[in-house]
Amino acid sequence: MRDRRVAREARRAREFEAFVAGAAGRLLHAATLLTAEAPDANPRARRLLTLALAHTYARWDRLRGEDPYDCARQHLATRFARVTWHRYGALVRARPDPRAPLASLAPRERLVLVLRLYEGVAEEQTAALLALPAERVRTVCDRAAATLLHPVRPAAPRAAGGPEPAAS
Repeated sequence: MRDRRVAREARRAREFEAFVAGAAGRLLHAATLLTAEAPDANPRARRLLTLALAHTYARWDRLRGEDPYDCARQHLATRFARVTWHRYGALVRARPDPRAPLASLAPRERLVLVLRLYEGVAEEQTAALLALPAERVRTVCDRAAATLLHPVRPAAPRAAGGPEPAAS
């Protein structure tokens, strides 16, 4: 009886290690995009990844045909949203690292964009995961993509004593 339990636990550990070896890099990249940290200095992203993997390991035996990657990704996304909400009172801007590719986006925009474009999660699934209407997810994703594709540039300083711009 004990040998059977030990063998089952060893198999579980091997399966989970194989999952982590295949999925951890992509999940860490997604977490780094979410937290808007630099890829080489991402402690918040690593903490999110650790919590998501711990949650997935705790549920490993109960997954029963579910994709463990989906489980980890869902926990990562919901944990990011919850922590951001509680820490800042709303999904407002944390201080992103300017080297981060999504630094110009608000946390909710990063979350939707990462789920939709980087992870390829369907609009309806993203809406259900975040408890938002699908139309809102589409709007946030479109706005975030537009912000990245057409960033607002700071206005050039006018030369002192130069001509005033003509009124149209």
